[in-house]
Amino acid sequence: MKASVTAIALMAAAPAMAADKMTLLLDWFINPDHGPIIVAQENGYFAEQGLEVEIVPPADPSMPPRLVAAGQADLAVSYQPNLHLQIHEGLPLKRVGTLVATPLNCLLVMKDGPIKTPADLKGKKIGFSVAGVEEAVLGAVLNKYGVDLADVELVNVNFSLGPSVMSGQVSAVIGAYRNFELNQMDIEGAPGTCFYIEEEGVPSYDELIYVANPDTMDADKVARFLAATEKATQYIVNNPDKSWEIFSSTSVELQDELNVRAWADTLTRFALRPAGFDAGRYARFEQFLHDSGMIDSINPVDAITIDVTAE
Repeated sequence: MKASVTAIALMAAAPAMAADKMTLLLDWFINPDHGPIIVAQENGYFAEQGLEVEIVPPADPSMPPRLVAAGQADLAVSYQPNLHLQIHEGLPLKRVGTLVATPLNCLLVMKDGPIKTPADLKGKKIGFSVAGVEEAVLGAVLNKYGVDLADVELVNVNFSLGPSVMSGQVSAVIGAYRNFELNQMDIEGAPGTCFYIEEEGVPSYDELIYVANPDTMDADKVARFLAATEKATQYIVNNPDKSWEIFSSTSVELQDELNVRAWADTLTRFALRPAGFDAGRYARFEQFLHDSGMIDSINPVDAITIDVTAE
């Protein structure tokens, strides 16, 4: 009896094991798309996995994957379409998990405007934020309606997607997020409508993913990170109102109508199995980019994504 009491006393006196540190670079400022990450942090799920995760919004949204490739962070939130191109550029990156498992991107127009179908965009101006994949996506949608990419004028509107449509600067924008720009426009009294790209000829894909450098990553830490975010996603699905309170309490900037609406519209899109993936989805999008002329060769799926739980 004395020995067991002594052992318990020694255990109580021993310092707690130090948590493994990780740095996660976000794709943008914190918003409802990042719900599982923030809830995992606030509910202690990372700590349960022996992790101390530093969550860093980027100064430049284009940089997180490149910083991970350079070994300056463990993980970055990025986009499946971009990952395909970055790998072809030679960056040492692979998808290790999924955050948002459906496209959010859409072709956005005014709800009561003159554009009733993408066919009406012939000869019109279309805004975009980031050149590259968006052109392939837009081209696929337009081609379905007999319109060539050369039949429209592309205008770089930077990140002013909704406002550029509302002001009439452009007739449509590609790259708008259905959970944000649609709500923003409705709140401002100028409702928009989306043509959903996965219904218009573009293969479905994972909008937001976690990427890592396969040469330097710690697969065990990544697997634990994904287990924590999976638990957070389950909590969000089971407790949508309570999870919103937890998420929004982290910043006063999140406590507005736009974020309330965006939260509700994003809940059903979080990956329920962040570590799991559909190999066919990645193969199809790689083929799509090749057919669109964006890449000149086709990588196998195992060059694009990895199952860290099998490592």
